[in-house]
Amino acid sequence: MKVTIDTPLVSRLVATQFPRWKDLAVRPVASGGWDNSTFRLGDDMLVRLPSAAAYSLQVEKEQRWLPRLAPLLPLPVPVPLAMGNPADNYPWHWSVYRWIEGETATRERIASLPQFAASLARFLVALQRIDPAGGPVPGQHNFFRGGPLSVYDGETRQAIAALDGRIDTSAASAVWEAALAATWHGAPVWFHGDVSWGNLLVRQGRLSAVIDFGTSGAGLPADEGMWARGRGWTLWKALITLAGHIDVNPVEVEKSRRVIDEVLADHQRAA
Repeated sequence: MKVTIDTPLVSRLVATQFPRWKDLAVRPVASGGWDNSTFRLGDDMLVRLPSAAAYSLQVEKEQRWLPRLAPLLPLPVPVPLAMGNPADNYPWHWSVYRWIEGETATRERIASLPQFAASLARFLVALQRIDPAGGPVPGQHNFFRGGPLSVYDGETRQAIAALDGRIDTSAASAVWEAALAATWHGAPVWFHGDVSWGNLLVRQGRLSAVIDFGTSGAGLPADEGMWARGRGWTLWKALITLAGHIDVNPVEVEKSRRVIDEVLADHQRAA
């Protein structure tokens, strides 16, 4: 289902459902994301609207869980202020959040990579230590992140076959097999699900906030097989992106190739 999300639509939704904010300016946010369309609401808030049905399941999850997680984490995360309802030919729930200052974590904005990595590690460890009881288990809401990699086995093997002659398919297959073999037993933990540069904010060269918990959940623990599974998840996404853009989007192709090369090299070092 194709839905046009623009400033007039957001202004109408806000004015109708939250009249206390009807006079605030609405303007689109640069790099507002793929899963959601993001708009600034006044100076202190933002509006996020799922761009497709597959992402709409994330709204109520974030509304429920982010207020509970936020006080237990060492860095700011989005905390919802209100949830909007479907209306005006927009078919899904949507959210209003408080605005968090910062810029996305591109390399040139990070003062010290080791310091940045340490701050992110502390955040993720704190998240994993939060009681996962009742938390959202892997499923459609987060595209099965945190669950068994086997859900994407067919898709991954198809991408590897399609890329024969363009990447080291033997090495890629070895990484994938190792990831599938890294089964786990034990209690689940909270995870973010999409720790990418676009979801990490920087101020004055330091990690300042972690945003977009749409693919979060309670799933695979940080055990001995964590790195193997992590390589598998990373490889899966890079492979399907590369296979899907190989002849149409050179920028995405280059990004995906770089990720694949790094994953294969990391697997080799760990062998």
